[in-house]
Amino acid sequence: MAWSFSLGRLLGSELRVHVTFFLLLAWVGFAAYSNGGWPAVIDNMLFVLALFACVVAHEFGHALMARRYGIRTPDITLLPIGGLARLERMPEKPMQEVWVALAGPAVNIVIWAVLVILGAGMQLGSLAQIDSAGTGLLNRLAYVNLLLAAFNMIPAFPMDGGRVFRALLCMRMERVKATRIAAVGGQIVAVGLGFLGLTSGNPILVLIAVFVFIAASAENQDVALRSVARRVMARDAMITKFTALSPDDTLATAAQAVIHTTQHEFPVLAQDGNLMGFVTRDRLFTALASDHPRSDTAVSIMETDIPQVQLTSGLDKVLNDLHNGAPAIAVCSKSGHMVGYITRENIGELMVIQGR
Repeated sequence: MAWSFSLGRLLGSELRVHVTFFLLLAWVGFAAYSNGGWPAVIDNMLFVLALFACVVAHEFGHALMARRYGIRTPDITLLPIGGLARLERMPEKPMQEVWVALAGPAVNIVIWAVLVILGAGMQLGSLAQIDSAGTGLLNRLAYVNLLLAAFNMIPAFPMDGGRVFRALLCMRMERVKATRIAAVGGQIVAVGLGFLGLTSGNPILVLIAVFVFIAASAENQDVALRSVARRVMARDAMITKFTALSPDDTLATAAQAVIHTTQHEFPVLAQDGNLMGFVTRDRLFTALASDHPRSDTAVSIMETDIPQVQLTSGLDKVLNDLHNGAPAIAVCSKSGHMVGYITRENIGELMVIQGR
């Protein structure tokens, strides 16, 4: 995820933190200092860090359960609104998805039970003082873990409860239709959460609502794309009419190609027709904006880590490579010559043409 950096690897996954997480810490620290000085700052920082340790445990619950079904989790990212475990793919068997979704809240329930055994407790009348240092760290953590488990089970796709809802729908209908119904339901719940956040003055709830609304739409589109991809080969979706650059072409030449075409990606081909890399419009603009000499070759800014597939490769493999951040996927003949390339945009166009 952009704007995040690695804290290291844990249990086979890379643990990352988004820079906006530190904005949350700064906001919590400022609010605490205004109310109670440095002692309050220290107490609230410890609580927030302990809370996000529980969030990490929640996400590893998902990751470890997914691993049982042969699904890796490349990374887990901490955000101000919680955590995000990026699975390499979602389990498509309904009950597998149910167990993966339930594993996260189950971890929070276990943490709550352990804290209660250690002496944590909270009267219902004290819940309004959840952010007060006088309530006690263990008491607050126990309550928040219980709240996290309950909140994540709200049937707002793609939250955990929404994934359980989608999986149950998949038992009765085709996956694309089930996802569409779950996504619409999730967006309706997100609107409700957003309204509640605005009326109660809770910005975190508003952020969660925005995230759920956007993520539901994105995953709905992704599932629809993959449904099309299973029936299509790379040769059916590739762009075959394109402007290519040679190793000797300069940034000025590439800039002219941007002006005279609608391409966003320009393959750099060797004399034998083999692919050397891609010059993307974004990289070109960045180079020009930083006063990069226009006489430099385009090779100096090209991306070389470009996945290659055969003409008969399934489009689902192409989607996986695009999800891993590749700007395009090169389609090559058996001799290694590039005959076309595929972007996420033209897969979307294919999906529209096929009526999905």
